[in-house]
Amino acid sequence: MIKGVIIKVREIEKSVLDKILCIYKSLHEAEKKIADYIINNKEKVIEMTVSELALESSVSEATIVRFCKKCDLKGFYDLKIKIAKEMVNLKSSNISNELDSNNIMQSLQNILANKIEELKQTISMMNEGNIKRILEAIKGARIVQFAAVGNTIPVAMDGAYKFNQLGISSVTNTIWETQLAFSYTLTKEDVVIVISNSGASKELVALLEIANERQATTISITNHENSPVANKSKYHINTSTREKLFLDEFSFSRVSAMVVIEILYLLLTRDKEDAYNWISQHEQSIAEGKI
Repeated sequence: MIKGVIIKVREIEKSVLDKILCIYKSLHEAEKKIADYIINNKEKVIEMTVSELALESSVSEATIVRFCKKCDLKGFYDLKIKIAKEMVNLKSSNISNELDSNNIMQSLQNILANKIEELKQTISMMNEGNIKRILEAIKGARIVQFAAVGNTIPVAMDGAYKFNQLGISSVTNTIWETQLAFSYTLTKEDVVIVISNSGASKELVALLEIANERQATTISITNHENSPVANKSKYHINTSTREKLFLDEFSFSRVSAMVVIEILYLLLTRDKEDAYNWISQHEQSIAEGKI
């Protein structure tokens, strides 16, 4: 039981724009055309008919219907209503995706506003029961393996460091082959936390298959809830990223994943009885090395 912790995730309304960004990599090429048009022409879409959007994005009306369903929307009208509502909220919050090297301060404000939205949407997608079960699994683990490749390796390193601070034995490695080799030593008493942007990494899917065979508890943190990595995991935490608003090529922001690790860490400090003693011991050992 989590003492003194109340997770109020339902108070944050889920954004259709963030949903589009989250599922972008899993969309078919025709659906990506719709997504790209909406992202770049939000205000125009509000005034369009389904036929006009189909014409502008060079797709069929049926493709737009399928796209709306993938975004968990009732249809095109529902899409327009939600975008219109979000546009009002964005304007009132002064959120923009404009970056200008000649106006650094405004660009900084735009980045900050979008990062805040990123974190709000990540929180909104969390399920309280799911988080509680994840915390229980981590607390009871013999060892926690953090697994990642490429851009998400720093998140895995941070996770292992933080959990070790709490007295939760944790491992990771920057070398993929070492991560894979360790997964063969897992038991049903262990936990694997896989961190991936796309959730489509063949290496991480292979590691999860091994972990599942070894009956370890598998947890994934990705931007895509229906990705291969998410589908191979017992528990999944969905993250939000708005990098595509700033960059033409989709580039993974580690901010949301880092915050998920921070959330788990902070909740564990409240729920693990000896957490304070472990943290104090760790801080004392570090203090001895400072001038």
